[in-house]
Amino acid sequence: MPPKIVLASSSPRRRELLEKVGIRFSVIPSLLDEIPREDETPHNFALRASREKAIAVARDQNSDCVVIGADTIVVIDGEILGKPRDEEEARFTLKKISGREHKVITGFSIVKPKAEILHEEVVESRVKIKILAPWEIEGYINTKEPMDKAGAYGVQGIGAFMVQEIYGSYTNVVGLPLAQLVGALTKLGILKLFSEDEYSSKPKKGPREN
Repeated sequence: MPPKIVLASSSPRRRELLEKVGIRFSVIPSLLDEIPREDETPHNFALRASREKAIAVARDQNSDCVVIGADTIVVIDGEILGKPRDEEEARFTLKKISGREHKVITGFSIVKPKAEILHEEVVESRVKIKILAPWEIEGYINTKEPMDKAGAYGVQGIGAFMVQEIYGSYTNVVGLPLAQLVGALTKLGILKLFSEDEYSSKPKKGPREN
């Protein structure tokens, strides 16, 4: 029997993504609030944060489960853009990404109890934002959506209006790179969304007769 899957995140976006592809899981949020270390690259920070979140939750779980930890960051000019603390910071961030391309980096870790790391990966997408008019920035801030989003926008919400191009995984920009995560869970034998045996056992239809 495959192990139970636990998501170590309170993010509603990550929960929705897993639910959309039919993965059964429970949620136990990690309470860790990670900050980058000196001279730590964005990729290394995202991966370390995801690992430590997963390990923190996995410590208290039974051996019949695996824990998924994830951390998503927005980076421009080498600077990590976190969630804005107030409207002024949201305004500053939106002006900074306006008309430019930035990176969205997610680290995810699959961990068993006793800190056994089964898989770790970092996925990067690039996002091009259109040039934002001052009234667009103010109107978007008034929706309150930027306030709990890294980079001060949500691609899956109202913030979609500003996204000109995405290069790479869309779900990574939302908060969890599904193709890579599902691939890792499948390879580990933890998940089987579709059955190859069921497909191969079905009779194959031949060409239609005229």
